[in-house]
Amino acid sequence: MTFKPDLSRLRSAFGERLQENVHLANYTTAHVGGPADGLLIAQSGDELAAMVSKLWELDIPFLVLGTGANILVSDNGYRGVIVVNHAHTIKIDGHTAPASVWAETGANIGTIARQCMLRGFSSLEWAGTIPGTLGGAVYGNAGAHGWDISKHLVEAEVATRSGGKQTWNVKKMGFAYRSSNLKRGLSDVVVLAARLNVAPGTREEVQAKMSEYSEIRRSTQPPGASMGSMFKNPPSDKAGRLIESSDLKGFRIGGVEVSPIHANFFVNTESATAMDYYKVIEHVHQVVKEKTGVDLQLEIEFVGDWKNIQLEPSHWNSLIKVTS
Repeated sequence: MTFKPDLSRLRSAFGERLQENVHLANYTTAHVGGPADGLLIAQSGDELAAMVSKLWELDIPFLVLGTGANILVSDNGYRGVIVVNHAHTIKIDGHTAPASVWAETGANIGTIARQCMLRGFSSLEWAGTIPGTLGGAVYGNAGAHGWDISKHLVEAEVATRSGGKQTWNVKKMGFAYRSSNLKRGLSDVVVLAARLNVAPGTREEVQAKMSEYSEIRRSTQPPGASMGSMFKNPPSDKAGRLIESSDLKGFRIGGVEVSPIHANFFVNTESATAMDYYKVIEHVHQVVKEKTGVDLQLEIEFVGDWKNIQLEPSHWNSLIKVTS
């Protein structure tokens, strides 16, 4: 039987802050997803910590979202509470060596990079065009242009179900390519803030590099609603190249199209559903494997109530964050 949270307990705990039966298409970059039973918005790291602590105490499933990138929410929605992280304070410390930037995890990673540029600090130029939050970047070890979060993280402040707030170093995060201990299934941990190392530079040089990366993004990645990169790049190759070489650019089911600009981006062209996305994902995965022998691995995750939907192949199951 599908889990259904006790809304009366949630109303008592959160009062008017609790929104009910909220469609998640409005909170995901792909603009798909059914209703969540409850939704809360955290405006600060302290508020985020208090909210998740109370949800743990009530034993109610929840998921923290930033921009809602890199996830595919079921058309059936999410049985539990979505906590939208709007905690976005950014502090740059250029007076203590080595220089660093501290930010709450609801802050946009691109905004953090631009704030550093304005203060004349380099190292995060690669992040200037990434649309997601710092929390999502830490969770998935986001990266671009040969860089990723693991190369910059000094420490992260986390809330845990068992031990309150803790400080984790980069080793404890267990980073791997587009992954971390958190993404690999370490539950009951929420990242509240993180400190990243930066280096002295000049505003002009940093801005020039960010402009260069921005132009590359505009010329190679499609506009419109999508989840970002769909599949991880296999060793010594590119997922987009493999999909394109399999003649799948422009392939479409329902409202989802494999972008003619970059084949590893699947775009919501018109009122797409999560099942449209799933069918395109499965077709692309199967054709690429048949034509190239490469078993592409998903970078995105499935979220929500997929229990009554038969998903194949079975290895997708490890990427499904369901409530039961």
